[in-house]
Amino acid sequence: MITPEMLAKSGTEHGEQAALFQWCALNIKEYPQLKWLYAIPNGFFATAGQKAKMKAEGLKDGVPDICLPLSKVLDKYKLVSGLYIELKIPKRRNHKNGGCSNEQYEWLTYLINAGYQCYVCYGWEDARDKILEYLNG
Repeated sequence: MITPEMLAKSGTEHGEQAALFQWCALNIKEYPQLKWLYAIPNGFFATAGQKAKMKAEGLKDGVPDICLPLSKVLDKYKLVSGLYIELKIPKRRNHKNGGCSNEQYEWLTYLINAGYQCYVCYGWEDARDKILEYLNG
């Protein structure tokens, strides 16, 4: 069986995200809400023409990588509409803006102001921990 750790060894954002979704698959019985976690494939394009086609269909630069559309009451006074995660490789942690582009930073700021919980996570384990915190919170 392929483990999350095996997938993350590539050192790429793809490997980290694949590891996170492998962990979700392995833990969906304990956390059935993980069924609704999905990826937003902003970073995948084979050609410039494919990217242009996707933009014509509504693709937006900077949208976070992962979404869990599950509203939660975080405390008795704060309702959030869902969770967004921008996933980075761990070595990007100390880069300018935490490794986020201006467009990513703008989206995260907008989503927080719109009532979503948002995180920039560095590696699949960090993302897993934020998801568990969100689900168990």
